[in-house]
Amino acid sequence: MKSGRSSKKKVWQDHYTRQAKKENYPARSVYKLQEMQKKYRLMRPGQRVLDLGCAPGSWLLFAAKQVGANGRVVGVDLKPVTDKIPPQAKVYTGDVFDSEAIFWEEEGAPFHLVMSDMAPATTGNRSVDAARSYNLSEKALDIAMTRLLPGGNFVCKIFQGEDFERFVQATRKLFQQCKIFKPQSCRKSSKEIYIIGLNRK
Repeated sequence: MKSGRSSKKKVWQDHYTRQAKKENYPARSVYKLQEMQKKYRLMRPGQRVLDLGCAPGSWLLFAAKQVGANGRVVGVDLKPVTDKIPPQAKVYTGDVFDSEAIFWEEEGAPFHLVMSDMAPATTGNRSVDAARSYNLSEKALDIAMTRLLPGGNFVCKIFQGEDFERFVQATRKLFQQCKIFKPQSCRKSSKEIYIIGLNRK
């Protein structure tokens, strides 16, 4: 039995994990955003990006490279980001559900892209986890509607569950295009999927 567990662990530590370490990203999740950027051109040099659930920082670092020195990336997470971040990026440790948090005042200018890789604390119960994920996704979409420029883009992770289609329909109403995307770099066992809203109406 030990050898079986060991081999599973090695699969878990796949080439995306090793590649992230080699390229100085704190997590393999960077390659999910990289796939989406390549396919949909979500952000461009000089733009402003809001990263919800930014810890441990992989999406934040990748976005900072995409927008360049003249752009701006703002990250928010309950957990701090410990990796060094470039000058065009800033991280706030806080709760996106806190409407009076200081970062909303300090970073009031609208964004070209709002992206959320937020995930709930999982229980192992798929229905409960999907419901919690939906609540986070709903909040991300609400923030996008108050912080996103017309023509801007939206990326949001959600667990597939009963409310999945409702969230897709809500996104579809607000954007010219709505895409459902499962990156190749997602683990096969994962129930996560990404909803992409392109060109806010």
